[in-house]
Amino acid sequence: MKIKKYTTILRAGMLDMFQWRMSLFITFLGNIVYLVVIYNLWQAIYASSPYDTVNGMTFTDTMLYLVLAMTIFNMTETYVVGSMGRHIQDGSMILNLIKPMEYRTITFFEILGADIISFCMIFVPTFIIVSIITGFAIPLGVNLLLFLPALLFARVISYYIDFFVGTICLYTESTWGINMAKEVLVLLMSGAVIPLAFFPDWLRQVAEFLPFQAIYNIPLQIMLGQVTTFETLPMFGVQLFWIGVMYVISGVFWKQSIKTITINGG
Repeated sequence: MKIKKYTTILRAGMLDMFQWRMSLFITFLGNIVYLVVIYNLWQAIYASSPYDTVNGMTFTDTMLYLVLAMTIFNMTETYVVGSMGRHIQDGSMILNLIKPMEYRTITFFEILGADIISFCMIFVPTFIIVSIITGFAIPLGVNLLLFLPALLFARVISYYIDFFVGTICLYTESTWGINMAKEVLVLLMSGAVIPLAFFPDWLRQVAEFLPFQAIYNIPLQIMLGQVTTFETLPMFGVQLFWIGVMYVISGVFWKQSIKTITINGG
């Protein structure tokens, strides 16, 4: 019966996302604009270098990495922190807390349903376009199959980070500043803005010890065929490790914080 509850919530999240079809289309167009900008920017950077490969990445590798990283970001940006903040500010959090399912679980399956629609309407078309532009530089093989679980694991990590940050709103009753700081930190230290290969050694080592690189860097390395099938296994292990860590941390923080909840308007 629990599985039926989860699938019902998942379906509700998918149906809700269909109400924002124009938003999805605009996001897709934004990806195309970003592709053009990244193409010209990094083409100029590589043109100034005497080598075709910089830090182990060619121009095509870098362009694909950054465009698809931003596509994943746009696909999974479901504003969990902002949603939690609104629930706290308008008092509807109380209604969520008295439901027979855990608030964290309900929210996760809602956004997972939205992610499925976003994947089909944002990621897949962008993937096809960049593949054509680059002459199908992305290997079409087992790497794409391995990319799917890596992307799912990355989404779970991202969600628990968002949930942890959203829980802070129980104390601050404000989300904008906290969420912006979180997004800047995640995008930078995950390699979504600049590939980790271009980081100084000391900064790359720091980034590799944080959970953020498991959100973008690991899935993209797998998809672009930068690692062998055997090498993906420890990468999955890293992702599962951070899922466990963030699950425990966000859960403990939520249970402690909810005891002192103050609801406005409720």
